Amino acid sequence: MSSIINLTYIFNSFFFSLVGFIMLGFGFYIFDRLTPWQLWKEIIDEQNIALAIIVGAVALGISNIIASAISG
Repeated sequence: MSSIINLTYIFNSFFFSLVGFIMLGFGFYIFDRLTPWQLWKEIIDEQNIALAIIVGAVALGISNIIASAISG
């Protein structure tokens, strides 16, 4: 008898989500280290809105690449 919810798909979904989050964190860590300034100090203390937009765009770009790589 086949169940309505296949546990294999749920496990794969959680696994690939975890892998995606880890890769996003690693990619953002590399981006943070490659920049010549301290990102969080600039964004929070100096309230640099332009830098915050760039960081958001980088996070979206890395997420897009990871999603494409995972989905095949």
